[in-house]
Amino acid sequence: MAKKEYTYESIIREIKAGQFSPVYVLMGEEPFFMDQITDLLLETVVGETERDFNQLIMYGADTDAVKIINAAKRFPMMSKYQLIVVREAQMIRDIEVLTNYVKNPLQSTVLVLNYKYKTLDRRKLLAATVEKVGVLFESKKVPDYKLPGFISGLLQQRKVDIDQKATQMLSDYIGNDLGRLVKELDKLAIILFEKRSNRITPELIEENIGISKEYNSFELIKALAVKDILKANRIIQYLEKNPKSNPIQMVLPVLFNYFTNLFICFYSKDRSENGLMAALGMRSAFFVKDYSSGLRHYSAMKTFRIIGFIRDTDAKSKGVGNTSVSDSELLKELIYTILH
Repeated sequence: MAKKEYTYESIIREIKAGQFSPVYVLMGEEPFFMDQITDLLLETVVGETERDFNQLIMYGADTDAVKIINAAKRFPMMSKYQLIVVREAQMIRDIEVLTNYVKNPLQSTVLVLNYKYKTLDRRKLLAATVEKVGVLFESKKVPDYKLPGFISGLLQQRKVDIDQKATQMLSDYIGNDLGRLVKELDKLAIILFEKRSNRITPELIEENIGISKEYNSFELIKALAVKDILKANRIIQYLEKNPKSNPIQMVLPVLFNYFTNLFICFYSKDRSENGLMAALGMRSAFFVKDYSSGLRHYSAMKTFRIIGFIRDTDAKSKGVGNTSVSDSELLKELIYTILH
C-alpha cells in the first residue's frame, strides 16, 4: 500500500471536514505551516465548553514519552475526542518510545507533535509508523521564486486582490519570513476594510509598510535587466540613504535569485514566455519579462561571473576578508561590476 503524501492544503481540508488523524507529527524548518495546522486543530477538535477536560498542552523539555503515552491513553470526558498538543517535541529525549503508542493509537485521542526546525529520522521506527497510521508532514521553506504565487494565493483565500508589482515588492522586501509576511498582510487587510477597498497596490504598501514604490529591490532588478545605469544608480543612492529599511542583507538575496534564475534561462530550450515560465516554475508572465530582457543584455558567462561577484560581496558584508569597506560601498561596487 502506497504511503499517503500529505500537503499543507490537504491537511487543512481534512481538518475542516472533521476528518482527524489519531497522530500528527508536524516537523521541519518552516514554523508557519505547523502553527497554522496546530491552531486549526485547537479550534476544531474539541468544543469550547469541553476543553478544560479534553485539551492538554505539553512541552517537550518538561515531559517524556511515558507521560505523553499515559495522557494519550485516557478517554475523553463527555466529548468525542481529546486533543493533546506537544510543543517543542524535538526536546523529547526518548521520543522513539512513542512508537509503542503510535502502533495502536486510541481513536478518540488526537495527538499532535510539533517538531520544529528539525525532522524525525525517517529511517527509524517512529517516523515509519506515523506514516502508516497518521500524518507525517514536513514543513519546508517557500522558495523565493514561489513567494509571489504564495502571497497571491493567501490573499485569494481572503478575497483580496493585489497588484503584481505590489506582490513582488512584498516578496523582495520581506522574503520568506512567512510569520512576518502574514502580519503585514493582516495589517493591509484591515486598512483595506477601512478604505472599503479590496485591492493592495504599490501605493498602499509604500504608505503603510515603508517600501518605496520607485526605489526598491524589485525596481533595481528591472533596471539591471535592461542595463539602465542611471536608474540603477538612483536606486542605489536611495538605498544608501535608507540603510535600516534596505540593508544589504535584504538586497543581495534578491540579486542572487534573479541572476541564478537568469542562468537557468540561458539553458532553457524554449525561451518564449511560456517556456521560461515552465523553466522557472512561475505562474505569471509578468515576472518573466525581466528574464527576457536579461537574456538580451547579458551572456551566460557574464551571468555566471555575476553570481560569483554576489557571493563574494555577501561574504565581505559579513566581514570575510573585509575590515573597512562599508555595506553601501560594497553594493555600489557590485552594481558597477554587474553593469560594466
